[in-house]
Amino acid sequence: MKIWTSEHVFDHPWETVTTAAMQKYPNPMNPSVVGVDVLDRHVDAGGKLHSHRLLSTEWGIPSIVKSLIGTCRTKTYVQEHSVVDPVQKTMELKSSNISFTNLVSVDERLVYKPHPHEPDKTVLTQEAIISVKGVSLSSYLEGLMANTISSNANKGREALEWVINRLNAEFEEFTASARGTMRNSMAAAAFVEK
Repeated sequence: MKIWTSEHVFDHPWETVTTAAMQKYPNPMNPSVVGVDVLDRHVDAGGKLHSHRLLSTEWGIPSIVKSLIGTCRTKTYVQEHSVVDPVQKTMELKSSNISFTNLVSVDERLVYKPHPHEPDKTVLTQEAIISVKGVSLSSYLEGLMANTISSNANKGREALEWVINRLNAEFEEFTASARGTMRNSMAAAAFVEK
């Protein structure tokens, strides 16, 4: 078993980061995620948003690995459960693979919280527990997977920044469009009054 951890600070408020996290896929930084299906989403009596999603991923698996695991299948599935608490300002996301569980398990936990001293920033803490089963060199393979998770975590943070920039651009475009519509309406009203 190998445990990987990381912490990152986003220069954006918690509301912005968690909104982006819910809209993270698809993005150009993580092209291996080819599908996201919402299986369940509800708000509980305490106002917390619970989501259960299925992520479909497509990995280019080397032929040697395919022969070792005895499959040609490259599509894998991950289940993701998240809870967003708007009162406490926390978002906790837990994910685990549901493909190849007889060979490997990866359980990941991400927590987004406002920075304790800078409220316009958000702290992301990540942890992954990796277990490779039934093969020799399992600790070596777990180390390789931890390196891959670290690389993917960096891409995931880049993806969140990309989503935030896209959301900000959409907001600016909407605001400009609304201003233009209001100006046209006011000009038309002024013209009619004359």
